[in-house]
Amino acid sequence: MRPAPIYLDHAATTPARAEVLEAMLPWFTTKFGNPSSSHRLGREARAAYDEARERIAACLGAHADEIVFTSGGTESDNLAILGPWSVRRAAGRDAVVTVPTEHKAVLEVAHHVAQAGGTERLVPVDAAGRVRMELLDAALDDRVAVCAVMWINNETGVIQDVPAITALAKARGALVHTDAVQAFGKLPIDVRTLPIDTLALSGHKIGGPKGIGALFLRRGTPYAPLFHGGAQDRGRRPGTENVACAIGLAVAAERTLAEREQEWTRLEALRDTLQRAILARVPDAVIHSGDAARAPHILNLSVPGTDSESLLLALDLAGVCASGGSACQSGSVGASHVLAAMGVPRDLAAGALRLSLGSLTTDADVARVADVFPTLVEKARRLAGAGAF
Repeated sequence: MRPAPIYLDHAATTPARAEVLEAMLPWFTTKFGNPSSSHRLGREARAAYDEARERIAACLGAHADEIVFTSGGTESDNLAILGPWSVRRAAGRDAVVTVPTEHKAVLEVAHHVAQAGGTERLVPVDAAGRVRMELLDAALDDRVAVCAVMWINNETGVIQDVPAITALAKARGALVHTDAVQAFGKLPIDVRTLPIDTLALSGHKIGGPKGIGALFLRRGTPYAPLFHGGAQDRGRRPGTENVACAIGLAVAAERTLAEREQEWTRLEALRDTLQRAILARVPDAVIHSGDAARAPHILNLSVPGTDSESLLLALDLAGVCASGGSACQSGSVGASHVLAAMGVPRDLAAGALRLSLGSLTTDADVARVADVFPTLVEKARRLAGAGAF
């Protein structure tokens, strides 16, 4: 009997918590009413939906009416940037500023802005993937509508100085958005003290269900909806409300916050143990963003002379689930756009792996991966030398 796989792809998705599934189940079965209906089942669903919104708001220090439920991080990023930009462009603020290491959900929105007649400005990052603040300063003028910077990078785990970025952008009159999909539950987030305008969350990154996310939209932020239909969510995001998943997101958010400090310590220790073990046995492996402040759950490394696709296949055959970068780019050809923006040589980036830890990761998992990794690297290098790639 084959052992259970070792799952090191938590940055891509996480297993739903048992308590999340338990809380959701009645809203698929006996409590199935539409929150917009006036009968008892509808009122019951409305009360539960509103309570879920309040619980998520409390996790951020926000007001309940500042939470917009979405289908996930990608939709939240789209609404957060295009909603305000659509309004502010009329006043001459038609530019969106971001960085080339962002998630595609932000980069593609910035490209869309340029195609729609606005301006897209990409601020370079340093070799560790951190925003170059002097260049951000130069990019922020009176034409900028929104400045969007991801708090924790989903490929390298590097932490951006969002408070400093926010202060700089707000001083120039720009609205500030941060994709906090990887940051929520890792870093303390309180919108009462951090004056960001919008923030994106995703349920399936924190033990919640897929297909649900949230957008923090600060009161008074100019906003035009992307979708048009009914009056749900004050017209900001029309459509029948996803009650079950909203409840699941609320439970996942609360549980994640309750465990935040303990999990940071646990995952950081596991990541550092794995990193040391790999470097001890594969000394020429390169740790990306290793000298920068990083989230504890992401280890991104390259092995010279190997190909990440072949290494990932070998790991999979050995019972280890990992990735070469963002799951949104799986199947695409070419090196990571994040590593390219950091100046990582293409041949080195081609051998990059992302090992992301989480609730399923144990000491035994780390020991097993450290044990098999050198053998897999040696085999990959032999194949590369023989021209098998």
